Amino acid sequence: MTFRSKLKRFGSVLPSAAADCRLPSVVCRLLLLTAFCLLPTAASAQQVVDKMVATVNAAGQTRCQACLITYSDLLWQLALQPDTVLVNPSSDELNRTLGLIIDQRLILQEAEKLPSIAPTTEEIAAALNELAKAFPSQAEFQSRLQSVGLTAEKLNEIVEQRVRIEKYLDFRFRNFVVITQKEIADYYRDVYVPRLRSRAPGQIVPTLEQASPAIEKTLTEAKIETDTDAFLDNARERAEVVTLNPV
Repeated sequence: MTFRSKLKRFGSVLPSAAADCRLPSVVCRLLLLTAFCLLPTAASAQQVVDKMVATVNAAGQTRCQACLITYSDLLWQLALQPDTVLVNPSSDELNRTLGLIIDQRLILQEAEKLPSIAPTTEEIAAALNELAKAFPSQAEFQSRLQSVGLTAEKLNEIVEQRVRIEKYLDFRFRNFVVITQKEIADYYRDVYVPRLRSRAPGQIVPTLEQASPAIEKTLTEAKIETDTDAFLDNARERAEVVTLNPV
């Protein structure tokens, strides 16, 4: 499973949601403030017994605010994924979550070097709105946050980090992807047409010109996934990751 696929599975912010609020600035701020007022405060949130799980430090990183990973970090990540068990999660689930958070932290440590991609209030509001929509109801969303002691302030921080990660990946990879006409034609001949004929026999097959925009988008996303995974493989090899308490 690719990094972006894992992010989506764990309820991450999608680039389209993070990049464009499509709401007036004042409305976005009101949405953000209203949502935060409905979240549990530190006083009312359930207490979660915490422990240090691991540290992750990207190569060349001398000052790091995102190095330490705690057990609460794992529970918070799980809480933001709909239909995930929060009571006594399995070791396999916790370790999968830990791997994802390690990847997030490695990218975040690079992203924080670029002040120009810092998320705006509107982007964070839109991302929070998209995240809440992934749950059946606002009540369930709030209940999950409260059950793991995830306060409004911490939720804001997590969403801000997710938007920053997405913006960094777009800045680093999406803007430099080039898809050639030969690649589009080859995909149309070798994949697009055979797949459509297999799934919908007798259906009129769009021409290469008609299918080109969709194929270009597919190939672009595939290249971004490949480049992101290669970047992470390299980052993991160079990083210092220390397990403090196995989960």
